Amino acid sequence: MKKVTGRKRRHKLLRKKLIGTKDKPRLCVGRSSKNMYAQLIDDLKGQTLFSLSTNTAEVKNKVAYGGNIKAAEFLGAEFAKRAKEKGFNRIIFDRAGYLYHGRVKAFAEAARKNGLAF
Repeated sequence: MKKVTGRKRRHKLLRKKLIGTKDKPRLCVGRSSKNMYAQLIDDLKGQTLFSLSTNTAEVKNKVAYGGNIKAAEFLGAEFAKRAKEKGFNRIIFDRAGYLYHGRVKAFAEAARKNGLAF
């Protein structure tokens, strides 16, 4: 329980500084033990502009298990490609209180490599 409350506290502190707009949306990353989730958010309107996860049918067919670094890298690359198709090039990265290592880091580096600037 202590881990969860610490993460939520860190996320609350991060959210005070990170505000996504329509031109530069916030990329929020979430993870569970079996999957990973990512969404672009416009905080001014309170809308999710685009989302993708390892549960999505297209990603699930190409990734055997959604809770490892390979899946995070694939999700990051696929997310960047689709976000660029929709016209989002510059974003603000929100790690949601998770430490920047492992799956979160793999996702972020794959998204950067495939064209998202943050």
